[in-house]
Amino acid sequence: MIPGSNREHPTFIRSFGYAIEGFRTAVATERNIKVQLLVGVLAVVAGVVLRIDALSWVLVLLCIGLVLFAELVNTSIEAIVDLATQDLHPLAKRAKDIAAASVFTLSITAAVVGIIVFARALGML
Repeated sequence: MIPGSNREHPTFIRSFGYAIEGFRTAVATERNIKVQLLVGVLAVVAGVVLRIDALSWVLVLLCIGLVLFAELVNTSIEAIVDLATQDLHPLAKRAKDIAAASVFTLSITAAVVGIIVFARALGML
């Protein structure tokens, strides 16, 4: 049972539906997730064109997944903060800024990994 509710937990399959709904909502409403998806697609296309090896694919796909994960978590943190207060509270700003910094940090790391993977595939390393 869900705490504070008379309803039972959703089925395993229904939970996937909620996750897909959340992803669609994020894509429809958040500019940054669209940018991250575009960059991810470009990385996959570059990987196909350059015929990167299996380990490189693992690194590229892991980076794409982690950046998307971080962006989704950042978006949910921002929504929770907005739900908690509409005021310009210093702690609300702090929470949002730190959540955004986590995406930024991971994106820079993923970009560095991408540069190494694709430079290697081009014979530059």
